[in-house]
Amino acid sequence: MKENADKARGLDAAEISKQLRDASEQMFRLRFQLSMGQADGLTKLRKLRRERARMLTIQRERELGQSETPAAKPVKATKATAKAPAKKVAVKKAAPKAAVKKPAVKKGKG
Repeated sequence: MKENADKARGLDAAEISKQLRDASEQMFRLRFQLSMGQADGLTKLRKLRRERARMLTIQRERELGQSETPAAKPVKATKATAKAPAKKVAVKKAAPKAAVKKPAVKKGKG
């Protein structure tokens, strides 16, 4: 997968946009086939979706001026977080429902 991203980064903006259009058209056709009951293209649809996402990511990187996405930095545990006990979360219980009183029926002459 890394090779595909490297290949895509080597393309110019016009070629990437052309490949995006082609992938969108192929995805449309495959979705149409799937709706007609032909399940042969399911894996191809998934691959196209990933490839299209890869192209869109590269376009966005270029738009932001980044050549590659930066690696996430590991978060170090501090002494305070390492020794702090887990906080207990208080759970509110639902208030009991008030009993519904029925109106009193007066017995009278009638």
